[in-house]
Amino acid sequence: MRIIAGTARSLPLKAVEGMETRPTTDRIKETLFNMIQGEVPGSYFLDLFAGSGQIGLEALSRGARYAVFVDNGKKQVACIEDNIRFTKFEKDCKVYPSDVLSALRAMERKYQFDIIFMDPPYNQELEKEVLRYLATSSLVKEDTTIIVEASLETTFDYLEEFGFTLHKIKTYKTNAHAFIRKQ
Repeated sequence: MRIIAGTARSLPLKAVEGMETRPTTDRIKETLFNMIQGEVPGSYFLDLFAGSGQIGLEALSRGARYAVFVDNGKKQVACIEDNIRFTKFEKDCKVYPSDVLSALRAMERKYQFDIIFMDPPYNQELEKEVLRYLATSSLVKEDTTIIVEASLETTFDYLEEFGFTLHKIKTYKTNAHAFIRKQ
């Protein structure tokens, strides 16, 4: 696992040992960033269920102004902090070591994000809880892009009820990225 492009290009990143996380593969990460490359420079980027922090760090390497990482696992937070130090992005980010909904509440009126990425544990509907919260949150602007990495079985048929639309979906062999925006 490594940074693919930008100022920290080719730097290797640590991953959490064991089966607690599913790091996004380099190929899928590259496809994702190719799809959002015009939105990343100068953006405020939120990485929820961050694991190793690789998605937010990739965004910083590609010119994001600031990134916030959220994870509640002790090993994950330690890994994120190690990766931030190694890539020398300490001044460009913050880590919230808590559950996602508590972190979102703590961030209200402190940030507005251009891109929100989340990679929650699959098939537990955690993305639905987060989207329900974000529907009325000050963290989301009219043009914020929300990206959910999810299993192929995940449905987003509730989005309209929350005031969101499914802008596009990119399907891979084992998972998908759903791109969501306000209506």
